[in-house]
Amino acid sequence: MAIYGHKFKSRFESEEELRFTKREWALSLRGYSENEVMAAVERCKAIKAWMPEIAEFLDILHEVNGDHGLPGMRDAYIEACMHAEHPLAHQWSHPAVYHAGRETGWFRLRSEEEQQVLPAFGYQYDVMCRRVREGESLQQPVPKAIENKQANTVADFIQRFTAAHELEPEEGATLLFYLTLPRGSRIRKRLQQQSQQKLDQRSAGITLPDEAC
Repeated sequence: MAIYGHKFKSRFESEEELRFTKREWALSLRGYSENEVMAAVERCKAIKAWMPEIAEFLDILHEVNGDHGLPGMRDAYIEACMHAEHPLAHQWSHPAVYHAGRETGWFRLRSEEEQQVLPAFGYQYDVMCRRVREGESLQQPVPKAIENKQANTVADFIQRFTAAHELEPEEGATLLFYLTLPRGSRIRKRLQQQSQQKLDQRSAGITLPDEAC
């Protein structure tokens, strides 16, 4: 960034490295308007003595301008997994989450381990976010009723368990995320153990279930 003058150039050992970095910045800021970027730059002037990393600048950009109501990628992934069984029965936090899930594949989100499907979802979500930032209006799917089985979905169980144990909704969704993963998978077992350890460390007195029931 020009506002950092010598501090900016001193971070790079060669012109090639400088050109590569400028290209990465240009790609990362694609889809944001000039006014949005400049507002973030003004904020950097006030709080950053040194040039921020790209991730830091994006955080500042979102803080200053908002991010079109888009949830973070991790939150979007959890939401997509939780509602992959009946995607049209859910009121999505943002259409981009639904469309990223659909492009990734609802079956993949229901059946594959995180390390396999998360990169694919992350790519699709990034594409959808870029389209939103460029001004495209993604269509929100119309929720459809599901017989009387909706009360037995994993998502509904997580909501009921969270309320019964007086947990914050986001915390409950994170702790019980493992229930959305394939039964018997190693990643499901590991995440359940990690969630239980978090609760035990603060003596919450809550035992997490093996199944949604």
